[in-house]
Amino acid sequence: MNTNEQLNKLSVNALDIAFRMAQISLESAEKFAKLSLELSKQSLEDNVNLVRELGDVKEPQQAVSSLNQLAARNLEQAVANSRNVYDIVSQTQAELGKLAEENFSELNKNVITNLETLTKNAPAGSETLVNSLKSGLAASTAALQTLTKAGQQVAEFADSSVKAATSATADAVKSAAKRAS
Repeated sequence: MNTNEQLNKLSVNALDIAFRMAQISLESAEKFAKLSLELSKQSLEDNVNLVRELGDVKEPQQAVSSLNQLAARNLEQAVANSRNVYDIVSQTQAELGKLAEENFSELNKNVITNLETLTKNAPAGSETLVNSLKSGLAASTAALQTLTKAGQQVAEFADSSVKAATSATADAVKSAAKRAS
């Protein structure tokens, strides 16, 4: 009966994990869809405004200036949009990583509990095997923690690099737009 209860608990936990992963994925897809619709709306408005501006143009230089301003705005918008996409992907990755880490921790606890039960019920002379299993589990847990920390450091570095690149690109676009005007 104990084994059936444990299997039932594992099945329910797996279902909960799958449900949470689906929620995270759907939330991410919803954010992408919302961003896409906002971009489409903004693009339509920009194009309508450009046609109006070009309709009022009296001199070729004025048309060139309007097109340069539009190009600068479009580039600024592209930088902002890429940052928004990066933020959505980053947030989704962080949530999925946290979920995986939490579940690995829970799995680790269950394995330790089962090893302790095994130790109590193990025949005499099997202590070496049980101890080697515990050592292997401890080593794999330490390795996972090291990999997790390294992954977090890489993510932080990438995040700061993307922010710096975005800022530099936005500054360059603003400078180019001022020179073009």
